[in-house]
Amino acid sequence: MKFIHTADLHIGKSVCEHSMLDEQRHILAEILNAVETEKPDALLVAGDVYDKSVPSAEAVAVLDDFLVQVSRTGTKVFVLSGNHDSAERIAFGGRLMETRGVYMSQVYSGAFTPVTLKDEFGEVDVWMLPFVRPAAVRACLSYDEERDQVTDYTSAMRMAIAQMHLTPGRRNVLLAHQFVTGAERSDSEENVGGLDNVDASVFEGFDYVALGHIHKPQNVAKDSAGVARVRYSGTPLKYSLSEANHKKSLTVIELGVKTEIGHGESGLSELAVREIPLMPKHDVREICGTFAELVSPDFQRRQLADGLKLDDYVYVKLTDENDVPDAALKLRGIYPNLMMLDYDNERTRNQKITVGEGKVEQKTPMELFSEFFTDMTKREMNEEECEFVRDMIDGIWEAK
Repeated sequence: MKFIHTADLHIGKSVCEHSMLDEQRHILAEILNAVETEKPDALLVAGDVYDKSVPSAEAVAVLDDFLVQVSRTGTKVFVLSGNHDSAERIAFGGRLMETRGVYMSQVYSGAFTPVTLKDEFGEVDVWMLPFVRPAAVRACLSYDEERDQVTDYTSAMRMAIAQMHLTPGRRNVLLAHQFVTGAERSDSEENVGGLDNVDASVFEGFDYVALGHIHKPQNVAKDSAGVARVRYSGTPLKYSLSEANHKKSLTVIELGVKTEIGHGESGLSELAVREIPLMPKHDVREICGTFAELVSPDFQRRQLADGLKLDDYVYVKLTDENDVPDAALKLRGIYPNLMMLDYDNERTRNQKITVGEGKVEQKTPMELFSEFFTDMTKREMNEEECEFVRDMIDGIWEAK
């Protein structure tokens, strides 16, 4: 059975105040073309369908048009809600859309019903686990003993998956939207400082886990035979400069026959994984040099000779020691999709040293508060104070 796996469409997203809707229409057309060419049994969209929980009318229209076109091909579509989505809005109309082969994830309730597909090797159950936080999992448990077992994201996922009653002998595919420990993140992802880590061991028993949330395509867990069964497809588009070197793609997976491990027990299915490259209308890249260099005809000709386009989404870093008046306005005459202008010179380097190295985004809330506490009190927190702050942070992120 063949699936195409994608995620993190972020329809309606703006980057540096630049709407990405036209770019998203283009890449969705590429995904549709891949569906028509590959003829998969299903397209898996693993969360963050929209960029906001209350998407714009235009973003909703883009998704609606895409789902209608995929549905017309006869390919089933599974759409999961992610942390950027409103689970209730994604779920709306889902039971009606099932009649057209479009399956929208329902609001988490602790109860799961798979969609069962069939091929020459038997049945495949497709499960959807929308993005949830530990508090939401605890709220759906009946007994205090169970609630006490949910202490973090890993235990929450383990408890939620335990509510899925897998049928022996069937192949199982799971859509999930979480940060699995060890995955490589990008600047454009929402980061809660490591509190949202999920251990990959919670997904044992699934023939394939289609993950969303991380923007770089990557495998995060392999089985005992070295087969990668837990994977992020990554975003179909680059949404920050940190993703400039990513090779955006769709993941194609093909499930074969279920293997036997002896004594009448079944193991995992045969699995083949490959990628289909995706080409955006405009690439994301950085150019660096003096203002005079970047506006020179020779520099422009070299870019074109290298196959680069002047209308790419360009992040400019000027090395001039003095600020150039109206630099952004002048540069946009050559690079119409200038996203950001920054300086890299002696002055800015000295400022970075003064402020301190290490990005705020890469520090945990605990590290940031500890630094703030030390700056304000001129001492470090004791163990009791650390424990109090940890409890506060955990409560805030769960309630978020």
